Amino acid sequence: MQFRLAHFSDVHLGPLPLSAAFRDFAPKRLVGAGSWHLNRRRQYSAQIAQQLRDDIKRAAADHVACTGDLVNLSAYDEFPRARDWLMQLGDGEQVSLCPGNHDAYVKVDAARALDLFQPYMTGGRDQAFPFLRLKRNVAVIGLNSALPRPIGKASGELGRKQINALAALLEDMGARGFCRVVLIHHPPLVGLAQPRKALTDAHELSDVLHNKGVELVLHGHNHDTMHNVFKTAKGTAHVFGVPSASMRPGQAHDAAAWNLYGITRNKGVWQYDVETRVFDGQGGFTSSAFQQLTSAEPAA
Repeated sequence: MQFRLAHFSDVHLGPLPLSAAFRDFAPKRLVGAGSWHLNRRRQYSAQIAQQLRDDIKRAAADHVACTGDLVNLSAYDEFPRARDWLMQLGDGEQVSLCPGNHDAYVKVDAARALDLFQPYMTGGRDQAFPFLRLKRNVAVIGLNSALPRPIGKASGELGRKQINALAALLEDMGARGFCRVVLIHHPPLVGLAQPRKALTDAHELSDVLHNKGVELVLHGHNHDTMHNVFKTAKGTAHVFGVPSASMRPGQAHDAAAWNLYGITRNKGVWQYDVETRVFDGQGGFTSSAFQQLTSAEPAA
C-alpha cells in the first residue's frame, strides 16, 4: 500500500505588526521588521498560505511534513498565531515539524516560542532532536538546524551530538526495513546554499547520510523548487526542497508550491511518485510536475 507524505515549508506567516519589533526588542528583530515592511510583505501572502494549507488537506495525505520558518522574527506574538494556523492543518499525530532559522531568529524564552510547537516536534517520550516518528513502513526523522545568528546571517548547524544520534537512527531504521525520511530546514548538502545561509556542518551530515544510507531528505530555506540526487552506501537518495508556502508569483523565487510523495516498496526497492502542486495565480494550486523515482542504483 502506498504511503502518501505531503511536504511544505517557509510559511512566513503574515501580516507582521511593526510593534512586534519594539515590544520584543532585539537589534536583529528590528532590522528584520524593517525588511518585512519595506520588501518582504509584498512577496508573502497569508491568503496563499491558507490556500496551500487547504490544498494539502484536500489531498488527504497519510502524513504532513513542514520544514520550518512558520514565523518571521521570532516575536512572541507570532508563535501562538502560527500554532493556531498549523492546528487547522492537523494535530501532532498528523503533522511533523522541524524548525527553521526564522523560528529561532533571536534568543527567546522557549516556553513562549518554539515550545508551543512541541506536539509537532517530538517522537513520543523523546523530547530531543532528532525526533523519530514511525508511520507504517516510513521512519520520519526530524532535525533541528535552527539557532540564533548575528545580523546578516541565516546559517544553520546541527552539532556533533545531533549528527551522532542521527547516524544511530539511520542505521537502526535501515536494518529494520523502514523508508528513512529526514526533515531539515537548511539544505543538507554542501554547495546548495550561499555561505551566509548554509548549514555549517553540511560536510559532517553528508558523510553520515552517505555511510548510513537514507531514502529521502526534505528541506526548505532556499524558497525554490529543488531536487538533488546522491549515492549512499545503501542506494540512491533523493533530496527535495520546496518554495515558500506563501510566495506570490512573479518574485525572485518560485511561487508557492508543495510536494506530495507516494512511497511504496517493490521487491526490496523503494519507489516514489512525486507530484508538485504550484500556486496558479488565481487562488488555487495545480499539478505542475510528476516524477517516478527509485532508491535503486541506476543500471550501468
